[in-house]
Amino acid sequence: MSQTVTDRVALDDESPIKATWVLPVVAGALVLGTLAFIRTADLDSIEARALTTDILLTRLWEHVLLVAVSTVAVIAIGVPVGILLSRSRARFIQPPVLALANAGQAIPSIGILVLLALIYGVGFDMAVISLILYALLPILRNTIVGLKQVDPFVIDVARGMGMNPRRILLTVELPLAVPVMLAGIRVSLILNVGVATLATYTNAGGLGDLIERGIVFYRMPILLTGCLLTIALALVVDWLAGITERGLRPKGL
Repeated sequence: MSQTVTDRVALDDESPIKATWVLPVVAGALVLGTLAFIRTADLDSIEARALTTDILLTRLWEHVLLVAVSTVAVIAIGVPVGILLSRSRARFIQPPVLALANAGQAIPSIGILVLLALIYGVGFDMAVISLILYALLPILRNTIVGLKQVDPFVIDVARGMGMNPRRILLTVELPLAVPVMLAGIRVSLILNVGVATLATYTNAGGLGDLIERGIVFYRMPILLTGCLLTIALALVVDWLAGITERGLRPKGL
């Protein structure tokens, strides 16, 4: 006997909840497997010094800090600029701004890092600026697309109810554009996790430091540890972003 509509709806509602546990389980398995490998492997003196608990926690914290600061900054820049460019009076500057944002992502991330390092020096601030430039496009583009796709009829109804443009933006357009905007923020967040591994070349630390040491000294345990922890962090960040996206999504959308 085929399932009823109610049964199918119930299954659809449960499947996202079940799926949310896949990413943290995989991330946890990667972390536990990495730690077990470090404890049981026959490490030489270089590997042992590079894979102490203090160093791993320090590099992980540096990486999380890079991602968090750059993501908050890129949201603070991308969302207001995207809203501005979606307004009818500012649409004439939309093509050059989007072209500039496209150029920022088209340039290899290591190129942006090195260029800023040569001009302004190295350090945490330069790494954050590079991450902002690289991750700006998804948020900027999705903010514009999300606001553009709002039905003009809905805006006309709100205008007919006596709402001013600011109130229409805050209570009608932005809530309807939230799903698309959140998707762009999620993409930028994941991009930052990966690109932040290159921050080690500007002396900003992070898990990329382990990867770089593993390559330079040709020590596979160090290289694998850096790679696996970065993957685990990306999975956790994606999981948290997905939960946040579902929580902020307006009901009924």
